[in-house]
Amino acid sequence: MKISQWKHSSIAPAMSFLGKIAGAQTTHRPPAVPLIVNDPYLSIWSMSDALTESQTMHWSEAIQPLTGLLRVDGKVLRWMGTQPPVRGGLPPMEAMQQKGLEVTPLHIPYRFSAAGLELRVTFFTPLFPQDLEVMSRPVTYLSWSVVSTDGRRHKADLLLDVSPTVAVNDRAQPTIATRVQAGALTVLRVGTRDQQMLHQSGDRIRIDWGYFDLCVPKDTEAVTELSTDVTQHFVDGGSFGSNDDLSLPVPAMRGNRASGEHLAITVPFGSVESKAVEKHVLLGYSDGYSIEYLGRKLSAYWQRTGMSESTMLNQAENDYTTLERRGVEFDSKLAEEMTEVGGTDYAYMTSLLFRQTIAAHKLVADIDGTPMLFSKENDSNGCIDTVDVTYPSSPFFLLFNPKLLEAQLEPLMRYASLPRWKFPFAPHDLGTYPLANGQVYGGGEENELSQMPVEESGNLLIMMATLGHSEGNWEFAQRFMPQLKNWATYLEQKGLDPENQFSTDDFAGHLAHNTNLSIKAIEALGAFVQIARSVGDRELASRYEAVVRPLSAKWQQMGLDGDHYKLAFDQPGTWSQKYNLVWDDFLGLHLFPNSVAETEWVFYAKRMNTYGLPLDNRKTYTKLDWEVWTAALTRDSMQSADLIHRLVVWMDATPSRVPTTGWYDTVSGKRMGFQARSVVGGVFLKALMDPAVEAKYKMPAQRLA
Repeated sequence: MKISQWKHSSIAPAMSFLGKIAGAQTTHRPPAVPLIVNDPYLSIWSMSDALTESQTMHWSEAIQPLTGLLRVDGKVLRWMGTQPPVRGGLPPMEAMQQKGLEVTPLHIPYRFSAAGLELRVTFFTPLFPQDLEVMSRPVTYLSWSVVSTDGRRHKADLLLDVSPTVAVNDRAQPTIATRVQAGALTVLRVGTRDQQMLHQSGDRIRIDWGYFDLCVPKDTEAVTELSTDVTQHFVDGGSFGSNDDLSLPVPAMRGNRASGEHLAITVPFGSVESKAVEKHVLLGYSDGYSIEYLGRKLSAYWQRTGMSESTMLNQAENDYTTLERRGVEFDSKLAEEMTEVGGTDYAYMTSLLFRQTIAAHKLVADIDGTPMLFSKENDSNGCIDTVDVTYPSSPFFLLFNPKLLEAQLEPLMRYASLPRWKFPFAPHDLGTYPLANGQVYGGGEENELSQMPVEESGNLLIMMATLGHSEGNWEFAQRFMPQLKNWATYLEQKGLDPENQFSTDDFAGHLAHNTNLSIKAIEALGAFVQIARSVGDRELASRYEAVVRPLSAKWQQMGLDGDHYKLAFDQPGTWSQKYNLVWDDFLGLHLFPNSVAETEWVFYAKRMNTYGLPLDNRKTYTKLDWEVWTAALTRDSMQSADLIHRLVVWMDATPSRVPTTGWYDTVSGKRMGFQARSVVGGVFLKALMDPAVEAKYKMPAQRLA
């Protein structure tokens, strides 16, 4: 899609769900499509235009093949994955024609056509932010609907084949597959032989403990098989399900050849006519322990009362019809509201990034049942619960369920309260995912080398204030006032004119006298005034009110560079996005006059590239989340719509076919780094800033626990 094809997205009344969603999607090509995307380990994507053009992959681009075939009147066709290896040199299997792909917040519906049939394939992950029980279940529903389109009757059977690589980090690891009966479900499971829970941490690694589950309801009438030859058996016909392998354990792969047992089912659709025939299965992952926090092993939130895997999976199956209905309603409502906020471009962007935001986290329960939500800093250093990853994603959680932001801050604030954290500023992280046993970034707990003192202290003060604002109470902040006071003192001394240190944009290197970082410190001190006042410490609030009020004028005097404000106070002729200003309005701080943002936007409008606004004058790259924050600073709806439209044009055109990156070049459209990260949740800030939309998602706190 070229920019010339679109002017500005119209903010039109919402159409019907199917009409609006389908109409909005037909012009878009996602960088990658979330199929089974639940958490940092259960994360399988399609990274091509058609589901049959490439093998499915983990977000880290490790191949985790799911293969789908459909036999119509004896002819075998592909609906998912590339040509599978088949002995005997059979001719290539024709791919079904992909007629449609939609992207909604919770559903990925594909539509295929071939041989007189239409096949609809839908991946549905019920990541409802306000339902922690359901959200924490590691389950995605895969459903099919088959109907004749040529007026004739056709015999149809479907194959789903899951490679054992879904359960390993190294494909040479030995795996074992089993078939068990769990209530009304037949469960095919695969996992590694060794099952060393929580034995490793890192960035581009996959889980190699626990079990991937393919769960088949009885009414699916599927035949199951555990074998390396499932495709051959399906193509041959007649023998599927009678040839389970017995040689266990074996490596998941040997070279490029399948070795371990695949989980496979063939689903009979019978004689298909004009009435659609529908079936579904459940795909999930049971990991036993998910996170280690300060030395104690924690399980997924759904396990907090001792629920068994069998019970959970059967409950998920029992809930399918209800959840599907809720999911369609949720998708429709959210698309309507996002369209009202920012037009169809914004509705598409938020739909694409909804699941990615949640699925870069794992929701677990502490030993007392307290929910804890741990982020993974995907595609950089793999840090867990990184503060400057939580900060940009916070608008998503503030909008949909502030309890989930609290669940991210809880483990971090507990850690910062321990004697082992000896610094006067806030920590950066809790370790490397999934081991949250203490900071590893920069100097760790040992020294201040390459830390982010102003950045993280400012982030936490701002998030504490936004949390209190959104939850309507300040009990959480009250618990940690000693730490918040320390960080406010640090920012009072160091925040206005920061020393040579990293900000959240650490890929750009150290920078002294950073004007945008200074804004963060000023906004954070204003946020601390609100915190102090709200917890009843009027004297402390008054003191910091006197500290913060003069800082904006000083900032403007130090930062002004003719017709704009500088990147760094000591660098005339420079500029940068001042995205940290967004909290001035949201929190009602009013520390900076409107003229600052207005001046900046006059300047920004002249520096747009094809795919957006550069982060600053040093490079042509940018950050997706910050661009949407910058778009929220203008009161000119056309300026905001133009920038957001450029971002959607980039999503459609980028040559980097990976789960949406937040860091890319505004000229070439290429990914600079980072993918599948939660920071993309920052795009929901525009919706959060709309009081009417924010109010629609507020709910009684007792339903969130």
